[in-house]
Amino acid sequence: MRLERNKSLLLVVDLQAGLVPVIDGGDQAVAEASWLGGVAEALDVPVWVTEQNPRGLGGSAPRLLEAVPRHRLWHKVHFSAMSEPDFADALAGSGRYQVVICGTEAHICVLQTGLGLLEAGYEVYWLADATASRRAEEAALARSRMVQAGAVPVSADMAAYEWLERCDGERFKSVHRHFLKPRAARPLRFC
Repeated sequence: MRLERNKSLLLVVDLQAGLVPVIDGGDQAVAEASWLGGVAEALDVPVWVTEQNPRGLGGSAPRLLEAVPRHRLWHKVHFSAMSEPDFADALAGSGRYQVVICGTEAHICVLQTGLGLLEAGYEVYWLADATASRRAEEAALARSRMVQAGAVPVSADMAAYEWLERCDGERFKSVHRHFLKPRAARPLRFC
């Protein structure tokens, strides 16, 4: 299964300001989700953001919201966003069936949302470098459980380059120039 931008949606679950500081790898999760969110918006991939009890946990991390100004925000009381009727109905009506999911806590809200997505027949892609919990072993267990249930583990780079699909054309050049930073000492040449 390969990600396609016209079939995909990026779902960022509960990366909230009051929660991120106590999450093992929380800053990295926000950074990776923000980076991929910026790429997604540039490629017209919808970005949906959930918040669990924002009165108690605060709103979404400011860095994330700055990176995805066109996001769609969902408040929820269920741990699984799929248990919120408005969310599930909107997703069904979106025409998007590949869901790249990330956020916190991996073993609670991300896991339960991911399982709900799988139960509803969606393709689920677990964004490993942007999904975390207070304890790393809980995040690892959640990832293992999701993969056993049928989710596909991916990195932010994997998703971005699958959405881009090719290295020629103005779309690639524009996105690459603004978002895709080479990880090597010298610039990468893809074409």
